[in-house]
Amino acid sequence: ALAFAIYRGKRRSEHLLLNILPEQVAEELKDHGSAKAQKLENVTVLFTDFKGFTEIAEQLSPEALVAEIHQCFSAFDAIMDKYGVEKIKTIGDAYMAAGGVPSPKNSHALDVVGAALEIQQFMLELAEEKKQKGEPYFEVRIGINSGPVVAGIVGTKKFQYDIWGDTVNTASRMESTGKVGKVNISESTYLLVKDDFNCEYRGEVEAKGKGKVKMYFVS
Repeated sequence: ALAFAIYRGKRRSEHLLLNILPEQVAEELKDHGSAKAQKLENVTVLFTDFKGFTEIAEQLSPEALVAEIHQCFSAFDAIMDKYGVEKIKTIGDAYMAAGGVPSPKNSHALDVVGAALEIQQFMLELAEEKKQKGEPYFEVRIGINSGPVVAGIVGTKKFQYDIWGDTVNTASRMESTGKVGKVNISESTYLLVKDDFNCEYRGEVEAKGKGKVKMYFVS
């Protein structure tokens, strides 16, 4: 009985670790007590953000607000799983994920754009349901960029797998300069997906560390 209890406890710990870290990183951490930082050359990063979040938050009770965010982010998690995209973290009402981490994948840009369009569709359908009930609803902006990142684990308490670099900053810029209900991608992502998706050029924007970046709506 004791051996079974120890086994069950170990399995639970492993499950929790896999819920926090990518499997490959969790295995490395388990085997060696640490995980090496990686330089990954071809990654696609996605950011989402809710428009008017503060105003909507003020109309809801704390329980209702948390339930709304949970419903959206749980759906996003399921979509990421479906497309093989790694959720990185949530920051308030923002959601961040990346394709091609921690293991390189040739399809990283296609996977992330496919996931983004599914998020867009989910949010539009949810908004329609809420409108019919006369309830407040979230609208989402989505931004995507492709390029190199550094990836690794930081911290000793509540540690997390994270990614850094200009690629991440530009993805965030694509989100903030996008439009509600649209998926806004940078030129670097456009060049990887233009044969598979309809893309509409929409001008350039200044991005920190990158100068002017061309942007496209994808559908």
